[in-house]
Amino acid sequence: MKTLTIDEIQKIIPHRYPFILVDRVDFLEPGIRGTGVKCVTSNEIYFQGHFPQEKVMPGVLIIEALAQVGAVVLLSKEGYQGKIAYFAGIKNAKFRKKVIPGDTMYLEMELVKSKGTIGIGRGFAKVGEDIVCEAELLFAVGN
Repeated sequence: MKTLTIDEIQKIIPHRYPFILVDRVDFLEPGIRGTGVKCVTSNEIYFQGHFPQEKVMPGVLIIEALAQVGAVVLLSKEGYQGKIAYFAGIKNAKFRKKVIPGDTMYLEMELVKSKGTIGIGRGFAKVGEDIVCEAELLFAVGN
């Protein structure tokens, strides 16, 4: 079990501003599961064009935040350091509530299957006690 700062996360995944969507990882069991945090602020670049009259975080970016936590979990596994986890698919995605500026989103991902260079993760995003999104994500590991 490990906690990662943004600097440590960026040593594992290649994402940078404005597309890094995880501020920290509070819990990491490499290759098994992890929990990340995204603090949503009103100055996020996507709020300029996504419902500016009612700022709502795009669902696709919530999924991407989950995928980034999944990539950290997968690429922390022995033998996967220095590789890239590509987002390869989404299954059973459900969006239950809006995510707005001021929310702290907790992102939980668990790798439920891994074979060779392919991994499947199941996860959800929460704000407070409310699940705002859940999905199964497919990852493909490349060099």
